[in-house]
Amino acid sequence: MAERVTFPSISGETLAGILDLPSGEVRGWGVFSHGFTLGKDCPAASRICKQLAAEGIGMLRFDNLGLGDSEGDWGDGSFSHKVADTIEAARFLESTGGSVDLLVGHSFGGAAVIAAARGVPQARAVATVAAPYDPSHVEHQYDAVVERVMEEGEAPATFGNKTLTMKRDFVEDVRRAHLHEAITTLKRPLLVMHSPTDNTVGIANASEIFRAARHPRNFVSLEGSDHLLTAPGQAKRAARIISAWADQYLDG
Repeated sequence: MAERVTFPSISGETLAGILDLPSGEVRGWGVFSHGFTLGKDCPAASRICKQLAAEGIGMLRFDNLGLGDSEGDWGDGSFSHKVADTIEAARFLESTGGSVDLLVGHSFGGAAVIAAARGVPQARAVATVAAPYDPSHVEHQYDAVVERVMEEGEAPATFGNKTLTMKRDFVEDVRRAHLHEAITTLKRPLLVMHSPTDNTVGIANASEIFRAARHPRNFVSLEGSDHLLTAPGQAKRAARIISAWADQYLDG
């Protein structure tokens, strides 16, 4: 079961989300933050959230600014904007009556949930999948146009089958973003999940995050998975691991 929902971005545009409702006994609720340009319906987001819901953890996943069904211009967003909207998503979920027990993020979204956790103090635990230690790691995805962006203020950039407008403020914001302090001051359990064969965000990123984290912290190797968790069963397996790990931190 799923419900389509909307809520306002920090900048006022309407963001589109899906609330995957928990099956059976409700164990908890959480917010999911998707990867760089992926959206709420990408395999990692949809399959992880659906599996968590099937195991009693309701999840809110949403499209960031200008992606999927959300309003706005993606180029007007930034890492800081993504973090702020993750906090807004948590507030929206609370307004529906669902507690926010868990923050889960994939790739760029994994970095975002670590940074957003300070603004969601009620969240009991944080889990990341294939997250970069340094948000500016994503610059390699648009390095072909970054010089033009910095000179002209903006330029079109292609990501897979999407062409989006990259803007100077976006680049500068991502370059300013650092996670080390957010990790060391997280003050709640952290699960770091990463594939040792991830060719997009290397496994060294997981090592850096884990090294900076304080206990309780856990690392799980997603052996055989690709970065996007597209192969059959990969995302569901990640979700089952998150579900089992989070159990001790959920009231139910």
